[in-house]
Amino acid sequence: MANIAIQRIKREFKEVIKSDEAQKCAINVELVGDDYRELRGEIAGPPDTPYEGATFHLEIKVPETYPFNPPKVKFVTKIWHPNISSVTGAICLDILKDQWAAAMTLRTVLLSLQALLAAAEPDDPQDAVVARQFKENHALFLQTAQYWSHVHAGVPKGNSEFSNKVRCLMDMGVGEHQALVALSSCNWDMDRAIEQLFS
Repeated sequence: MANIAIQRIKREFKEVIKSDEAQKCAINVELVGDDYRELRGEIAGPPDTPYEGATFHLEIKVPETYPFNPPKVKFVTKIWHPNISSVTGAICLDILKDQWAAAMTLRTVLLSLQALLAAAEPDDPQDAVVARQFKENHALFLQTAQYWSHVHAGVPKGNSEFSNKVRCLMDMGVGEHQALVALSSCNWDMDRAIEQLFS
C-alpha cells in the first residue's frame, strides 16, 4: 500500500476512535490483523428507526489508491433495507461510488451509512424486493426491518407472529435464514413463501 494511503488511514483511524460519535458508541472501527487495508467498522442503528438498538458490522477494504478512490464497504450483519442487499450486504450509496471525494474520511463513510439507515432511498435501490415493500407496504417494511434487526443485530424486541412463521417453515426442513428471506420477500404470506420455497 502506498505510504500516503497508510499514513492517511492511520490518521483517520485515530479520528474515528477519538470522535464524539465513538464515545457515544454510535460508530467504531478496528483493524483486522495488523493490515490497515482491512478494517472492521461498526455502526449503531439510529434512533426512531426500525434499526434502533441494533449494532451493524461492516467489512471495509481500503484500496492502494486511497484516498483518491473510495473504500469498498459492505454490511456483514444481515439487514432489511432498500439500499443494502439482504443477500450480500452490498451498499448503494453515491459516496462509495461516483460521488467520492478525496477529502472524505472513514468517519464520513460511517456517519453516511448511519444516515442512510435513517433515510432510505427506495427509488435507487440495491435490493428491489425490499424497495418494493418499502414503497407499497411501509408499515410491513418497518416491522420486517425491526424483526431482521432482532434476529441479526441484537435488538431485544422481536415479533412473535413472525417468529412462529419462521419456526413453522423450519419444522418443514427449511433453514432459519432461508425461511426468514422467503417470508420477508413474500410479505409474510405463509402460502406464498411455501410456494416460493418448494416449487
